[in-house]
Amino acid sequence: MENLLSLSFDYLSSFDGVKIRKGLRQLEGLLAQLCLSRTTTAAERRRSMAPDGVSKPGPKDLASLSKDPAFLEFFKLQEGFEWNVAIRLISCLERLLGKGSNGQNDLLLVSTLDLLRGILLIHPPSRALFAREIYMNLLLDLLDPSSCPAVQSSAVLTLVTALLDQPNITRCFENLDGLLTVTSLFKNRATSREVKLKLVEFLYFYLMPETPPHAGPEKVDGEGGLRRSPSKASKLGNGSRSKSEGEEGTRTTDEKQRLLGRYLNNVEDLVEDLKETAPFGASFG
Repeated sequence: MENLLSLSFDYLSSFDGVKIRKGLRQLEGLLAQLCLSRTTTAAERRRSMAPDGVSKPGPKDLASLSKDPAFLEFFKLQEGFEWNVAIRLISCLERLLGKGSNGQNDLLLVSTLDLLRGILLIHPPSRALFAREIYMNLLLDLLDPSSCPAVQSSAVLTLVTALLDQPNITRCFENLDGLLTVTSLFKNRATSREVKLKLVEFLYFYLMPETPPHAGPEKVDGEGGLRRSPSKASKLGNGSRSKSEGEEGTRTTDEKQRLLGRYLNNVEDLVEDLKETAPFGASFG
């Protein structure tokens, strides 16, 4: 496994798009072997047949995945810097972002973001990387109005994955004017409808109440031209009320509503809709 990862990392570190694509495909193939089940019986193969007649394996159930020696070996490798896939994908994103926007580069950005989301779900501790301002800024830079809609949509989904069950990373997102970035893109007339829908979904996700880390079982799961200052780390003041140290900086929905209300009107309507629908069994006491 180390040999395959090493070869993939070599390709990802290249400035050649063909080599980067090859590295991404190798990693995707490795994750597919780890997470997808193999059909063995004729009945299973028939059930897994796609309309085009191609057999597509389904995901392994969590119980079997947690006991899979290959998956456990991969998970253990992710604990160290040398074999951590997320950090390599983030470095690849940095290089791709520096090359500007064009068709082939945008496709590589989307593929890299898709793979990064998978890694963050498979290995939740890797989400801690986005507590660092430089990496959170990278995601926010991908939400620039000049990015193509596919990159913007994929970046929003990756941002959700990075913030999932991570209050401290959400504070980093807020401190770096992440709410300003998201709402500015939402209010921009040039933003596509698909991206705006993704942004609304993100705001619903953001407004959900937080619990301290490890408080429960881990889930596997205007128009005014405002712009975020790159690498800006604004302080938690400016009228916002923070939690005590013992609560690990978590925020309630009401607190988040006040923060979001600085940049967006009618946030109370979003909150009321959120409380009414209670997605994912969320409790709004």
